[in-house]
Amino acid sequence: MATFTPIKNQKQTKGALLGTMLYAINKKKTTYEGQSLVSGFNCSAYTAYLEMVTTKQQYRKTDKQQFFQFVQSFPEDANLTPQAVHQIGLEFAARQFPDYEVLIATHTDTDNFHNHLLVNSVSFKTGKKLHQNHDDLVQHRQVNDEICMAHGQSVLESYYKGQKKKRALAGEYRAAERGESWKFTLIKAIEDALLYSPDRESFIQNMEYEGYKVQWSDTRKYITYTCSNGIKCRDNKLHDETYLKENMEKLFAYRAEHGFTPLTPEPPEGWMGQLEQAGHLAGDLISLGKNLESVGDALPPLTPHSWTDSKLKQRETRKKLAQGHKLQSEQEQEMDLTM
Repeated sequence: MATFTPIKNQKQTKGALLGTMLYAINKKKTTYEGQSLVSGFNCSAYTAYLEMVTTKQQYRKTDKQQFFQFVQSFPEDANLTPQAVHQIGLEFAARQFPDYEVLIATHTDTDNFHNHLLVNSVSFKTGKKLHQNHDDLVQHRQVNDEICMAHGQSVLESYYKGQKKKRALAGEYRAAERGESWKFTLIKAIEDALLYSPDRESFIQNMEYEGYKVQWSDTRKYITYTCSNGIKCRDNKLHDETYLKENMEKLFAYRAEHGFTPLTPEPPEGWMGQLEQAGHLAGDLISLGKNLESVGDALPPLTPHSWTDSKLKQRETRKKLAQGHKLQSEQEQEMDLTM
């Protein structure tokens, strides 16, 4: 069963639109068996940004909301090919946004295939500005279920506003009923963002592209993540010390010092193990330095004896003896010959 989730992009600027698009169409994420799973509805996939901006300028609606982002996510056991997942995204765009430019990108780099849909906020046909509310979201999910059923996927019972059920945040979309864990989804998003992030700033930006707000300041002990469903979570609640603020800071410091290339393979023991190895090496060097300091004033190094002059003198002595010259004393002769 596919979940349909709106992504609340905090920044609504042209730069944010471009950045979100570049993240969505990343070849490492959208290429499957040599095939690119990126399409444009009412626009060309790789000129979607220019077409959307042109539409806004044409109707003089370039301020405030720039785009909307939605994610269709399918469980690992959905028995759908990436191509089928991409087709579902195309069908959804055609039914729900017939007069708007939509970029559809299918990510295949995770266990659960999912579509990113980026919708222009202005209609290229009428110039009407797109607005979304709770009722629109309910309709989107109903249509999403209909399309999934047509593709042989099971769906949940209909959900309506005001339905008497256990109270949940609006954005949760009964994630627990679908057998999903928002916390593990958050961990996966963090791991994905780290693959592309050389520093803290880029990490925060990449998390925003996935729909998470990150509160990370020097004055706070923890990093706080806000999911698209409104749930907040501190780094110390993520089941793994790897994601603690202090360890994340060590990671980015290490990458700044040694350089970082996105998507480069991590060592088998993970990047925390890599940091520990570097820490052990630094500790060994520090220990060596302290041991040397504890020795105190050492004796001056021995000056190696130069045998060159002695050998020359020995040759000269033997030459003189051969020529019949007398040495100063037999003792000196013996010393010279033995040197």
